Amino acid sequence: MDNARKVAVDILNNVLGKNAFSNIELGKQLNKSKLNEKDKGLVTEIVYGTIKYKYTIDIILASFLKNGIDSLDSFILNLLRMTVYQIKYLDKIPDFAAVDEAVNISKNYRSIGSSKLVNGVLRNYIRSLAKQPAEISNNISKLSYDYSFEPWMVNLLIDQYGEKDAISILEGLNKIPNVTIRVNNLKIKFDEAFQKLCDLGYNVEEGNVCAEAIRIEKGKNIENNPLFRDGFITVQDESAMLVAPSLDLMEDMLVLDMCSAPGGKTTHISELMDNTGTVKAFDIYNHKLKLVEDNAKRLGVTNISCEILDATTYSDSLRNSADRILIDVPCSGIGIIRKKPEIKWSKSLKDLSTLIDIQRKIISNAVKYLKPGGIMIYSTCTLNKHENEENIEWLTKQFPAISVEPLYYGKLDNLIYHEKGYVTILPNEYMDGFFIAKLKRQC
Repeated sequence: MDNARKVAVDILNNVLGKNAFSNIELGKQLNKSKLNEKDKGLVTEIVYGTIKYKYTIDIILASFLKNGIDSLDSFILNLLRMTVYQIKYLDKIPDFAAVDEAVNISKNYRSIGSSKLVNGVLRNYIRSLAKQPAEISNNISKLSYDYSFEPWMVNLLIDQYGEKDAISILEGLNKIPNVTIRVNNLKIKFDEAFQKLCDLGYNVEEGNVCAEAIRIEKGKNIENNPLFRDGFITVQDESAMLVAPSLDLMEDMLVLDMCSAPGGKTTHISELMDNTGTVKAFDIYNHKLKLVEDNAKRLGVTNISCEILDATTYSDSLRNSADRILIDVPCSGIGIIRKKPEIKWSKSLKDLSTLIDIQRKIISNAVKYLKPGGIMIYSTCTLNKHENEENIEWLTKQFPAISVEPLYYGKLDNLIYHEKGYVTILPNEYMDGFFIAKLKRQC
């Protein structure tokens, strides 16, 4: 039997050291392991939790290491990180058990000397649990430490949303997400899917805002579920589920999805059009379009045409062709940190400014592809207003024929309805952070 904590260290090494995506790396390593379901759950909790709270954990570790964390072998560093995570954030694991496991792993996979260092650092930490690190000297550093975010991101959110909403966002981004699924109305009715999930042993609730949404409160891996395998359901966050219905779709339309992979919103568009018309799914990589094709095949969607296209490069063949366009642009992803906590550490302020140029190129091209009277949705999974509101302001100034159409999804505490019509979704335990703007070409 594999050792759960050793598997967790290996995953952390690849995510934090080799820029692997946490969800993909976790799935890959767990699938090839011989761990039971309980241990797989432990690995998942340790991996996501350690990545989520890395900033805080590193401050703690640095205070017990003479030469700082950069002097450590990456295996030992990540072993220490995940053990501090267990001690600080997981009540169900006794401190001594977490330390003993870490010492044994360091001894078995590194050296006796490493195990002594691990033991010393962790024992010293346990003895000083009540102490506040010296670095916590002002409000930004306190918020950064308490919620484990880089100070630049805390500053950004406070500047854009004010301190109260910024704290709410930080809390929301640290929530543990449930799995939410979308019922595929091409194959099954909502009530039938809901009941079948119950019969299969899942604890489920209806979604907060989307008609097709079911939230999985408890149950086994949904991807091993026959309803998923046979395409009756697919995994999608409720925030993302709001996008396709906002396009005001009708049968037999031509819809362009400019940045389609992996195909969640693309297939939702097809389902809402009852498999009629044509949905052109574009991406710059073949392997990403393969994900769209695989999703479509599983869901029984037949009206999607996948084509390689760089959305930042203008294509005259598409001019004035589309009834509807979705531009779910590449973005900083701040709104989905609940599910991809490594975004906290993989993004910088410089990355954000680079993305805006890409986004505006895609917007400029999409406007030219839209028919007069056509509707376009601009959406992101970020909360950065430079990528959201400011891009819409820029768009309407550059293209006076484009107007913003008001959106309304109901009265929820985490929805911000801007006076100009677009919507920001704040992250909470049920939904990712998101931004949606509905745009119409008047002539």
